[in-house]
Amino acid sequence: MPSLQVPPLHELSLEEKAEETAHHQSQAQSPLRMISSAGTTAKDITAKFRDAASALETGQLVKDAYFTLFESVGALEIMDPKMDSGYLKPGEALEDEYDVLQRLLPEEVLGIMDQLLCYEMAWYMGNPLSQTLFTSFYLDRMLWPQPKSLEDANFDRAKRAAPGNGLIHILLRAYCVGLIKTCDLAHRTIGGEQYYEEEDFVTNLYHRNLLTDVRTEEVKIVLEKAICWLEAEPALHEAIKIALLSRLRFRKAFLVALNFEQGITDAQRPSAWEHCSEILPVLHETRHLGTMVEQSFSGKIQRRLAGSVPPRPIVNASFDEACTFLGQLCTHSKEAYSILRYDGPSCAMNYVWYFQARHPQPSVYTRCLIQSLILHDKIVLDQRSIKQFVFDSLEEIVLPGNILIDPANDDVEVPQDPRFQIVRKMDVFISRAADLILAKSYFEIFRAICMNRSRMRRMLCHLIVEWDNIQLEAEAMDTDLRALSKEQPVVDPKSLGGEMWAFPLSSWAFYHKLQQMEWIVQLGFELDIYRVDELGGMYWFLQHLASTRIQHLERIRTFVARGIPNSKSILRDKGKREAINSCFTWIDFAMMQASATQSFADGLSCFFAFFANTSILPAPYGQFPYSNASLRYALRMRPFLGLSIPEVPNYAEFAALASLPLADVPTASKPAIKPRSASNNPTIEPLALLDSAAEALKNARKEWEAISKASPTTARTTNCDGWWRADVKNVLRACIAANIAVGSTKKAVAGISKGKGVTDVLKVVVGDGDGDKGKGGYHSFWIVPKVIAL
Repeated sequence: MPSLQVPPLHELSLEEKAEETAHHQSQAQSPLRMISSAGTTAKDITAKFRDAASALETGQLVKDAYFTLFESVGALEIMDPKMDSGYLKPGEALEDEYDVLQRLLPEEVLGIMDQLLCYEMAWYMGNPLSQTLFTSFYLDRMLWPQPKSLEDANFDRAKRAAPGNGLIHILLRAYCVGLIKTCDLAHRTIGGEQYYEEEDFVTNLYHRNLLTDVRTEEVKIVLEKAICWLEAEPALHEAIKIALLSRLRFRKAFLVALNFEQGITDAQRPSAWEHCSEILPVLHETRHLGTMVEQSFSGKIQRRLAGSVPPRPIVNASFDEACTFLGQLCTHSKEAYSILRYDGPSCAMNYVWYFQARHPQPSVYTRCLIQSLILHDKIVLDQRSIKQFVFDSLEEIVLPGNILIDPANDDVEVPQDPRFQIVRKMDVFISRAADLILAKSYFEIFRAICMNRSRMRRMLCHLIVEWDNIQLEAEAMDTDLRALSKEQPVVDPKSLGGEMWAFPLSSWAFYHKLQQMEWIVQLGFELDIYRVDELGGMYWFLQHLASTRIQHLERIRTFVARGIPNSKSILRDKGKREAINSCFTWIDFAMMQASATQSFADGLSCFFAFFANTSILPAPYGQFPYSNASLRYALRMRPFLGLSIPEVPNYAEFAALASLPLADVPTASKPAIKPRSASNNPTIEPLALLDSAAEALKNARKEWEAISKASPTTARTTNCDGWWRADVKNVLRACIAANIAVGSTKKAVAGISKGKGVTDVLKVVVGDGDGDKGKGGYHSFWIVPKVIAL
């Protein structure tokens, strides 16, 4: 007996419900249609089934031995429009019908092209093909059955096309072929790099082949022929012809921009991205000439792609949204090639960091393009080997002009020569690096920065554990290399054993680990991970990390200065002299940046600690039955607890050092340092916190102003100077705002009359007041509270 498709009641109006009821009553009163076919006899068991079911009591179940849990759960999906792929509303057809060979007006062809562009951009935004491009009847006809050659990729496999229908079989076919091939190139670029499936991008092709076996040059020829045909067509209106030509030319330029068959660093690609950007205004200006053909798209095509999944709603980006996204894609992809201007590993890392820090963040395609430009076929930035890139980083930070990375060592062939032994041991280190650092840790830093911001922080939390292990291995390698390099220790009575060694490889690893730890904490502010009451403590921890980095850089500088050979050898070797000067410049600027970060973080830490000790900001103590400040601190420090150095203080020490209340710490666990007062009236200690905040923020402003005046060479931002200066300018604005806020607070506190507390004269708002702490600020890493005098 045919089943009745009844939609859910909540989807019907009262009139529709009445119509549905009448419809089903009429069907129930009509005689049943018996199924008849050769060799098959149908028998109506409805009455017997109802009689048997009426004998069952409520709650009683009859179950067949072969009717498993899987079948029973599957039965629940029946008639559920979100689960039942065969569910149809009354009168609804299983599939929509559309004739792809019907004649179209030029305006309709233009409208279909624009709609395909919108769906294409929706796919780049992270939506699946089944809800975007694969809803087109034209693409479905072209891709299924799978074309064996480019000639098979057309709308009429049976060769029934009427002569002279060039708008469809020349123009629209060329556009669709170009679109499919660009999707194939983008799909392969993204699939070859690191991304997060269904979070950044959906790569499922639903068993369709995107003309992977067809060469890009063949598709380019098809587009060029279509352009020539259109230019020679006299019957079309001039405005429509210009609009169609602009779309075909854009598709050709887009194809060239995405084409990596001539090499990932093909010189034509940046200019092709620029050409795409130049054509975009014409697309936007002529959009009104097109006429949308809604029947040429259907969500029911999804039933052919994944039969077990019901059709999902079509994701349709508006033309304005698509053009905006496409413009950003073209601009960002063109700018990505600037990373090939090699000025050292630090410059490359700064480029990736500031490239990804922009808002909105570049699309997943651009981020994967950056990854492929950084490392492709074991070649770094199209000109360096992996070993040379690591040596450049070592020379830039800890080993300028040092014998350990001297290229002349590779020419030594005498096994007894110390330089030969150095090459062997450094090759061992680099080979380990290729397995443990470069593939999984060193280049993973670049890959992590190329992720979305949440994933970046998560990956860095895992990477610092790897770098901690790398630091230990590098320390053992440093010990083996001492004798070969004839290193002399620094005598220091305060150090263990009275001697200090350089440990260059270990120092290099420790620096990178510290830098990643700072990024993790700073990204926590940007991603709104910390509660308001945790901001002061986390800024204290940030200044603690920055202070550790300063001390480490001072140590590196000391040993770099001691390792400089005599002046005559430096004068003879210009390359070594430049490397040493460059290293000192880098160390000095890195110390300036770390000092500015420490001062700013220290100032905000003291500022928030003042609020915590005067109860201006609500403290969460006792608000949560299964949480307290010490447990939350342990949660925030979890990524760092397994590291050998730097050590993480326990909560009692942390709260005392950060000047936070110790409301939920047991008495036996409290440190000897007296905790800050938590009373409503200002005391000497909270006022001292305001003075400390004012002093630290004053120093921070001076240091960030000095940083903003650095040259691109000094800052290692030769290929991203504009982005870097904009970022420093925003930090400086946040620093000025913090200075003003502290000054306003001191002025309000100084005017407190007798019998009033701080909460009576001050109100503090963090962020926009609706829970988004970073909104409304100048920089996402630096959250400055707004102080309002009452």
